[in-house]
Amino acid sequence: MNGRLWQYADLAQIAALERDCFSDPWNVRMLAESFLSERFFGSLLEEDGAVTAYGGVLCEGEEAEVQLIGVPEMYRRCGRGTRILEDLEAFARAHGARRVLLEVRVSNSPALSLYLKNGYHGVYVRSRYYADGEDAVVMKKEFV
Repeated sequence: MNGRLWQYADLAQIAALERDCFSDPWNVRMLAESFLSERFFGSLLEEDGAVTAYGGVLCEGEEAEVQLIGVPEMYRRCGRGTRILEDLEAFARAHGARRVLLEVRVSNSPALSLYLKNGYHGVYVRSRYYADGEDAVVMKKEFV
């Protein structure tokens, strides 16, 4: 399992994984717009040329936002999500962030568990945040 930064050539594969992992996936255009931002950092893990986990964070001053983390079903519960999250947090810290925020579906118990295990806590709920009407939990982690 190799970790590395996103490359532009990875965006189509990441978009395909987004469609497999989420009911409201990011498309290639959304991924490309983030990828081209100087404030964005994308990390991925791969095996034999196949992406097995990916994530991205946007940094603005003292605050960073985890914008996406995806791990295909067959690679879950093997530490890949934690490794991606650690990469994103390291980038955020290196760029001056003092806290990280993210949103997660209230029904996404694997993701909620990942974030709780890694020091995040719920701040509030955004009612009907997703297009299908599901709520999102806003979570935060403060760096000390």
